[in-house]
Amino acid sequence: MKLSCLQENLARGLSIVGRAVPSRTTMPILSNVLLATDNGQLKLAATNLELSVVHWVGARVETDGAITVPARNFIDLMNSLPPDQVALSLDPQTLSLDVRCGMVSATFRGISSEEFPLVPEAEDNNGVSVEEAELRQGLEQVTFAASTDDSHPVLTGILVEFEGNVMTMAAADGFRLSVRKIPLLQPVAHPFNVIVPARALLELQRILGGQEEPVHIFTTNRHNQIVFRLEDTVLNSRLIDGNFPDYRRIIPQSHQTRAVIGRQEWLQACKRAAIFARDVANIVRLEIGDDGEVVVSAVSAESGEGATRLAASVEGPKLEIAFNVRFLIDVLSALDVPQVSLSVNAATNPGVLRAVGDESAFTHVVMPMHLGQR
Repeated sequence: MKLSCLQENLARGLSIVGRAVPSRTTMPILSNVLLATDNGQLKLAATNLELSVVHWVGARVETDGAITVPARNFIDLMNSLPPDQVALSLDPQTLSLDVRCGMVSATFRGISSEEFPLVPEAEDNNGVSVEEAELRQGLEQVTFAASTDDSHPVLTGILVEFEGNVMTMAAADGFRLSVRKIPLLQPVAHPFNVIVPARALLELQRILGGQEEPVHIFTTNRHNQIVFRLEDTVLNSRLIDGNFPDYRRIIPQSHQTRAVIGRQEWLQACKRAAIFARDVANIVRLEIGDDGEVVVSAVSAESGEGATRLAASVEGPKLEIAFNVRFLIDVLSALDVPQVSLSVNAATNPGVLRAVGDESAFTHVVMPMHLGQR
């Protein structure tokens, strides 16, 4: 293998695939990144056997070949190089890769590419497509609500449903639920659903951005995998086996009180309340008045108290309810709309947040906290 490419393109590609390299592994090959020529380009790949990422970098290829090299060291070196042409030259006899960039030279001892795990290919006959901006926004509004508790593996994943011309993503951790509907560019022939690890979708979220082409989504039934294909990158993840809870039963179908609040003002009020709430299990109070005002407050016996009055459009009787302020900050930060509605039945019932003007596409349910006496 002998080729050259731009340092910035190689460094960017390595930053994309490098996150799939496991921090600890008993298989040395998984600590390596694959470098291989592929149709006049340089293909980079990394995997931890659960998640695989492949990225193609434009290159001037003189001789084809493939090798795997230690990922961390190789990535660190590429990030330290000047913005110039990087020349890569492989000695297939010694499995050593020579690197030259300007006045810098280095050699990496590699492992044969034949030992690198095969990445399952997508089955093109069952793919769907979605606009990149829609998918990126949907991921931002759902992934944060997935559980990080491995004792409930299903909840560490995100349910992705395909039906008609809509893809619905749902995540829940037992305290909150986030649901987002995204239009598909073409309908699916038969409805189906999968549970995708939240970590895989977080990586996809980081990769997305700026591409003009739609994202193509495929499943590989034989390998129990899902594949997301972008312009220069393919992310492949194993699916989670199990039954996701019926999230539709969690969403209240009616409400007694509804308040429409400016999202940015509410977010800033929550951040101020969090200063005091962190001493009291992150409890923040919302007093929804019938006079067009919502008061966001937190009280700490140790550090004091703070409150912010917000102008709101209120329907229904006044009500006082408490939430985990971190949960409110998460969902309000994920939205990008001027106003958000909060619908509540009682202080002991879940609250439902929706983006005003986009109510049918996004729903967030958050469980209340115990409202103690002042």
